[in-house]
Amino acid sequence: MDASTSARRLGRAAALAVAVALAVTACTSGGGGSGGDVAKSEPPRQDSQDINAKPLDQIKDGGEVRFALDQWITQWNPLQVDGGSYTDTVNLIRTVEPSLFGTDASGTFQPNPDYLVEAKVTSTSPQVITYKLNPKAKWSDGKPLSYLDFKADWQSSNGKDPAYNIADPSGYELISAVEQGADPTEVKVTFAQPYADWQNLFRPLIPAAGIATPDDFNKGWVEKIPITAGPFRIGTADKTAQTLSLVPDPAWWGTKPKLDKITFRVMDKSASIQAYLNNEIDLASAGTAAAYGQLKNAKDTAIRAASPWDEVHISFGGNGALADQKVRQALGRALDRSALIKIANNGVPVEFKPLGNHIIMPNQTGYQDNSGDWAKFDLAAAKKLLDDAGWKEAGSGQPRTKDGQPLELHWVLSDGTQQAQLDLATAAAAMWQAAGVKVDLDKVAANDFFAKYVTPGKFDVASWRNTDSFPNSKSLANFRLPVGDNSFQNPSRLGSQEIDDLLKKAAGTVDPADAAKLYNQADAKIWELGHTVELYQRPVVVAVRKGLANYGAFGLGSEDYSKVGWEK
Repeated sequence: MDASTSARRLGRAAALAVAVALAVTACTSGGGGSGGDVAKSEPPRQDSQDINAKPLDQIKDGGEVRFALDQWITQWNPLQVDGGSYTDTVNLIRTVEPSLFGTDASGTFQPNPDYLVEAKVTSTSPQVITYKLNPKAKWSDGKPLSYLDFKADWQSSNGKDPAYNIADPSGYELISAVEQGADPTEVKVTFAQPYADWQNLFRPLIPAAGIATPDDFNKGWVEKIPITAGPFRIGTADKTAQTLSLVPDPAWWGTKPKLDKITFRVMDKSASIQAYLNNEIDLASAGTAAAYGQLKNAKDTAIRAASPWDEVHISFGGNGALADQKVRQALGRALDRSALIKIANNGVPVEFKPLGNHIIMPNQTGYQDNSGDWAKFDLAAAKKLLDDAGWKEAGSGQPRTKDGQPLELHWVLSDGTQQAQLDLATAAAAMWQAAGVKVDLDKVAANDFFAKYVTPGKFDVASWRNTDSFPNSKSLANFRLPVGDNSFQNPSRLGSQEIDDLLKKAAGTVDPADAAKLYNQADAKIWELGHTVELYQRPVVVAVRKGLANYGAFGLGSEDYSKVGWEK
């Protein structure tokens, strides 16, 4: 508990303190954990990366690397809502489709010479970006990359045609024209309003031939990738065995990848630990006490860590009792975040610090804590908010009632959830019970968690990681108001026009300091809305097979599978 908590409040929360202590104990000793906490390093710096970086001449030709995959990828179109909401889809598709820019360890965009000769702002009023394409770059159907692909991506993703079920119109909705430039290798993109993060668009570029109609866009990439243009292509995709492989594309015009094959196998996190120890995969997450305890001394293993754009939060739905902002605010005030974070952090060698921002991570320029009182544990304040919302106390341990109905909510959890997160949810439920809110923990199948519950908004409470919401303009999709049935990346469907306007204005502000002020104003409103309680930025801590080069913990940098391999 916070040292500043008054004696009266401590008395009311005594049962809660016991519940949290039990949860911490369970996390420490259960599931093959470390049996005690470990020394913690400070979170990695902004420009840190831990990937065993090696030049290509120090990497063997050939070989295989084997990775775990959280769930089977059904929708491969990253511009479509079901594809764009899943980080693994986006990362893998950037390996088989053109990614015009990558990011380095500091999060700075760098052009990819395999696709771009250059790309730059050639006019500021209006903003015009001119792309000079690598003339060697061709799709697998033999067509060269051209302005037609840029035009198709823009027209499908700008939100003007509701038949396209898009992931995120940010940036695309600001484009006014896409044209051929001086020759077929040149593309001119004109913006109606300035857009600071233009390098993040067409990343990846999706071929016009694959999204010619809304039906192609929405259904043509289900269980398949119709056209590619990358260093790798799909080798095998065995849904029954839940195994996928990437192999070098012989038509690739760039530097040949070092590996013969990259294999991905779907498994939950707990299974991946044993699979790593059995030498069935070459990387496993070591970001929990149980995982780190089992993996830290594994044979031929290196532990690598970095801080990416990766956060863990508790998200609220917008239906039933939670349609009332006061109830959502009360849930935030009833949580002792420091106790919850301690549960998640126990036994992990990198410190998790409370996160005070939904948009900017602590290792990014412009970060500030905007949580104010909304994430400050105050049981009395939480109870008053519930009183004001009309939910009456019903006696010790009983849920409050309103119009004869109990205040009972459901926290949806994947059945693949790790023990530390289960302990965290149990502790949070105990905290809410102290305020008079009953929260049931409902486990659902891992493959259904997003598809049937989170993405359609069928939850009261849920917790997941938002990853790779970078650059900052991508945050608009996480908080913007829905349009019809399209909730973008905002499954709770909670938002406001004021938040939308601030985020859009920030995205169009070229000066980084001025943009950060607007993002922080929007973030303060998101906290007040009771949309999400941020917990912590999640550092990536992974166990990696010794000798694996150019892979591990990337921080704010992007993966490049074509450079991955085994040291000579």
